[in-house]
Amino acid sequence: MALSPFLIQKYNKPVPRYTSYPTVPFWENNMDENRWEGIVKKAYKEFGQETGISLYIHLPFCESLCTYCGCNKRITKNHNIEDAYIQSLLLEWEKYLAILEEEPLISAIHLGGGTPTFFSPESLNLLLSKILKSARIADNKEFSFEGHPNNTSFEHLEVLSKLGFDRVSYGIQDFDLSVQKAIHRIQPFEKVKEATENARKTGYQSINFDLIYGLPYQTLDTLAETFERVSTLRPERIAFYSYAHLPSVFPAQKSYENHLPSETNKRGLYEFGKEKLLSMGYEEVGMDHFALPDDPLCRAKHEGRLHRNFMGYTTLNTKILLGLGASSISDVWYGFAQNEKKVEAYESSILNHTLPIIKGHELTAEDLLTRQLILDLICKGEAELPFSIWEKLPIENLEVLHEMENEELLNTNHFQIKVSENGMAVVRNICAQFDLRMISKNTVVAKFSKAI
Repeated sequence: MALSPFLIQKYNKPVPRYTSYPTVPFWENNMDENRWEGIVKKAYKEFGQETGISLYIHLPFCESLCTYCGCNKRITKNHNIEDAYIQSLLLEWEKYLAILEEEPLISAIHLGGGTPTFFSPESLNLLLSKILKSARIADNKEFSFEGHPNNTSFEHLEVLSKLGFDRVSYGIQDFDLSVQKAIHRIQPFEKVKEATENARKTGYQSINFDLIYGLPYQTLDTLAETFERVSTLRPERIAFYSYAHLPSVFPAQKSYENHLPSETNKRGLYEFGKEKLLSMGYEEVGMDHFALPDDPLCRAKHEGRLHRNFMGYTTLNTKILLGLGASSISDVWYGFAQNEKKVEAYESSILNHTLPIIKGHELTAEDLLTRQLILDLICKGEAELPFSIWEKLPIENLEVLHEMENEELLNTNHFQIKVSENGMAVVRNICAQFDLRMISKNTVVAKFSKAI
């Protein structure tokens, strides 16, 4: 089944993606370095020593601007900046080692960007070798990185493989040349094929392709050609994201806003892509994600172990995620903290021996209940609604939930909520009805992307 044009128009409103709760615009920003250290220590003693920690390392540099991109990035061709940034990352890691007071167990590492493969294999080896030597490594670890097919060399793959990396995510977006020109991401199929084959030659067990629907000049015909090419490479996972058009935040997007598909056509692109993926043998895993049946992500979904954090869906439910690097966000279940966004400010703070925190939030007991509710809805498609949350919902939100039930987007039974197959298309809207932080502000932040 597909959403009707009426429902698409009704629910295609700006809402959070709920990679966290509360979402960043509604943080109280009640965090300083001493308070953050206390929260990290508390969470680590409760969760981290047994299940380990995850590291997210943000490498923000790119040689050219991709206009669709909403990530924090620095555009430069100057590779001399690598050394200073690597040293800052290592100093930040040393700060966390001092807080944890032991060699932590690392369960996961993810290199994100920007373009992590902007950095030379030698720079990445230096960074990761020092981190790994200062920690214990879990037997079921998951080490992954984001690669640009145009500059992910065989040496990159080989060096990272020797360090324990066996998962790579390639940003493809679309194979059509007119779309690539519009978003300033010229990427020949041959380069993607080479990068994919090289990953398999060097022992990578999981390859993910990022694809986007709703881009300028995209049509059903061009998307069909993209999926035909994807099918020949058959990555283990595919993330099929909705393009977030936010020209007020990313002015470069204004250049093609007259060539974007309508709301109804955009949803049609997703439904078309989803059917293609299902026919190719992939399973839908949560929101935007697909995987082959024997992939750990599918198994985690079937076993009710799927988790979601700032990087999206994951099989590892570690409650300690430490973010290193400019703009990185750390999540230790009881609190969030975000680093300085500008590279110079980040490096300066580290050199002054302080954690580069610019904002954060310590979760209340009510936040924790709401967080689990939203996490269950977006990962499992069902959740138990705590009475303490239900009794605080305004009548307007209860009426929206009632409408959604009449529209067969969800079912309620006492305090149990179950999202229907069609309802997963608007699961962000469903989650928003329980977002007490957003409700209390009586506003939706305009920079959130639209739901559909």
